[in-house]
This record gives sequence, structure tokens and C-alpha cells, in this order.
Amino acid sequence: MQLKAMIVNFVYAVMGGFLTLFFMYIGYRIFDKFTHFSTSAELAKDNRAVGMVVLGIFVGVGIAIGLVIGLGLN
Repeated sequence: MQLKAMIVNFVYAVMGGFLTLFFMYIGYRIFDKFTHFSTSAELAKDNRAVGMVVLGIFVGVGIAIGLVIGLGLN
């Protein structure tokens, strides 16, 4: 019984990780749509301000989804 619970929690965590990456991608795409410049082009030009904003998006979404996954495992 203990092994079954461990496997279910592992699968849940892996699926949550993939969902987190998916939502990070969606957040990046939404940010890219709402700005009047190309985020990818600005990052390629080493624009650190845009990089910090994208970092904030990734960290924020990662923390939010991570909390949902963590609370779901308890």
C-alpha cells in the first residue's frame, strides 16, 4: 500500500512539473502578445530589463503552480 501511494505521488509530481512548464510557456506567450515589441528579439539583443520581466513571469508561475502541487501531495 505504501509503494502504491509513493508511485501515485511521483506520477502526480511529474505531471505537475509538466503542467508548470506548460503554464510558464503560456505566460511567456501572453506577455509576448501584449507587448509592442518582440520579446525573443529583445532577449537576443541582450536586453536585461526584458530578461528580468521574463524571469519574474517564470518565477511567479513556478511558485504558484508549485504551491498547488505541493498542497495537493499533502
